Amino acid sequence: MADVNRGNRPLSPHLTIYRPQLTSMTSILTRITGNAMLVAALLIVWWFLAAATSAEAFDFINGLITSWFGDLVMFLSLLALWYHTLAGIRHLIWDTGHALDLQTAERLGWSILIGSVVLTIITAFII
Repeated sequence: MADVNRGNRPLSPHLTIYRPQLTSMTSILTRITGNAMLVAALLIVWWFLAAATSAEAFDFINGLITSWFGDLVMFLSLLALWYHTLAGIRHLIWDTGHALDLQTAERLGWSILIGSVVLTIITAFII
């Protein structure tokens, strides 16, 4: 049986002394963007279903998606899509056993953050 009396040692790092690393934060953000894109996909499916059912239903959801709030949601969804794509490419690179040293991993982290913003702005202005 494990020794229950461990003295005054902390069991795990406390939030006040733990410094979040870029690689862990970008990994968490990858999971968040994946879930956020699911919400945007549901809105788009709702839009298609409303277009197939009735003019009143389509007018409602089309008004919602083309409003300032809908534009914001779609813009953020585009940002999430680019981020998630670039982070996926980074994970594919890591799966091959490359770019695992700390300096390269940090560079890749900053690259996907900056790259997703740049690609989002380019895509938003093209469309």
